[in-house]
Amino acid sequence: MSAAVWVTLCAMSAAAGYALARRTRPCRGGLPEEGTYLALHVAGLAAPSLRAGLTRESARKAVRHLRTLLGTAALAVTSTDRVLARDGDNLPVDEEILAGVRSAMTDGRPHLIPGDGPISGSIGGPGGGAATVAGVVVPLTVEGRVIGALVAYDPLVSASRVRTATEVGRWVSGQLELAELDSSRRRALEAEMRALRAQISPHFVYNSLTTIASFVRTDPERARELLLDFADYTRYALRRARDFTTLADELSCVDRYLLLERARFGDRLRFTVQVAPEVLRVPVPFLCLQPLVENAIKHGMPGEVRVVIEDAGPEAHISVEDDGIGMDPEHVRAILGEEPRGGIGLSNVDLRMRHIYGPEYGLVVRTAPGEGTRIQLRVPKIRPEDSPV
Repeated sequence: MSAAVWVTLCAMSAAAGYALARRTRPCRGGLPEEGTYLALHVAGLAAPSLRAGLTRESARKAVRHLRTLLGTAALAVTSTDRVLARDGDNLPVDEEILAGVRSAMTDGRPHLIPGDGPISGSIGGPGGGAATVAGVVVPLTVEGRVIGALVAYDPLVSASRVRTATEVGRWVSGQLELAELDSSRRRALEAEMRALRAQISPHFVYNSLTTIASFVRTDPERARELLLDFADYTRYALRRARDFTTLADELSCVDRYLLLERARFGDRLRFTVQVAPEVLRVPVPFLCLQPLVENAIKHGMPGEVRVVIEDAGPEAHISVEDDGIGMDPEHVRAILGEEPRGGIGLSNVDLRMRHIYGPEYGLVVRTAPGEGTRIQLRVPKIRPEDSPV
């Protein structure tokens, strides 16, 4: 939780604590602590739904907790054009609720709803007020845009109640901001995956087709087989499929890639692949293995590339190793620390693994000039339910 959201939550807790404590009648002497605990507890119950964004379903799940937090007789949650959820008795019909929120939607500030009940104080602070009100409208905003409103109804609307509703509205807006950030991150990763599929190295395409063409006259059957391998590889890399696949599919892609590169380099490229059969059905992020093999060939020629995948209990451990020229460790750290800049490279795989499984699941690269390179990757056997891709 960001510092700004936490400060807002603390302020909201202080304002709402008394109302909650009064409704639950805690024991004498424990009022401040009990009220703060209840406010935080109820806010925690509402937060998960709000982190899904402002939808009819999330509003229905959160509205009861928000009304408890405010201590109002009734509460409605609206978008800009419809009532999403309501809780409590004697709420107006949807058209009347929406009519009451239009002013708040326009200027983005809390507004009072005219009614038959008295108000003591004002939005700005204590003091008398001649107007009578039925409730208060607090706009909900994301990145400065009003996307909805909280509409709290009560027979008696005090200045304290208005301030409490305002703070709750700010806290809800903070949760919706976080939901928007989560959504933006998912969209960015999905866009990255779509771009990733289209970023097969032009050099690889050119070199593969040139190699195939070289066999057309001398070995037509070999050319035909390589052309089919190339078609299978590109079909897999460019497919519109789920962003997760299986290790078996990834290995099939790697096999086609290695066959094409072997046709190009001949005996200068040697490779071995050892796989524990138990891990073949493990779900893995799409195109997480081929970039590691491509990097090994790039830095290991001429030489041998070894791919080893082992069963490690709850995880599959992947190792891609070459005995080539190696790399400067500082250069590797710089590569992994930068943003991906096109191509299906190490930084792209490292970033996606950390996003999906956590920071401890990034690439581990062991290398030194003249000593080859070994890249290790750990993949949990169970795909996370809330994975961003």
